[in-house]
Amino acid sequence: MLNSIIPSQRHREHREMIKTEEELNDLTGQIIGIAIDIHRELGPGLLEKVYQRCLKIALEEAGYQVQMELSLPVMFRGKTIIEDGYRIDMLVDDMVILEIKSVTELAPVFEKQLGTYLRLAGKPCGLLLNFNAVHLKDGIKRIRNGFLLSVDSVPL
Repeated sequence: MLNSIIPSQRHREHREMIKTEEELNDLTGQIIGIAIDIHRELGPGLLEKVYQRCLKIALEEAGYQVQMELSLPVMFRGKTIIEDGYRIDMLVDDMVILEIKSVTELAPVFEKQLGTYLRLAGKPCGLLLNFNAVHLKDGIKRIRNGFLLSVDSVPL
């Protein structure tokens, strides 16, 4: 059975986890650095699952909590419409959603998909990582959830 994100816990967990914008930037920077190291070691052209599993190992070795293949229910007016409507590739430290790709080119739909995941899960930030890019830095998109305008405005 897949783990899932319980909708009623999303915003509470989010408020408890995020302390500052600087911490979020540091976390995403560390994740990107680890992903670049993996890409340098393995190169482009492998399956998404290979990069995903390697990234999980490397992130956990660096001390991060990593959850994979999380089921994300779709809610409408407080009711669950579909229990496993979406599946998140990875969630790091309960704050950053990672969407792993190994495609020729990132299509705009991938950014919209990640934005939807962020909104439904109530997470502040996500990284779209295309490991098929010649240089991984050219295959990275950082997406912010629109509800988090300022970390200072979030009651802790």
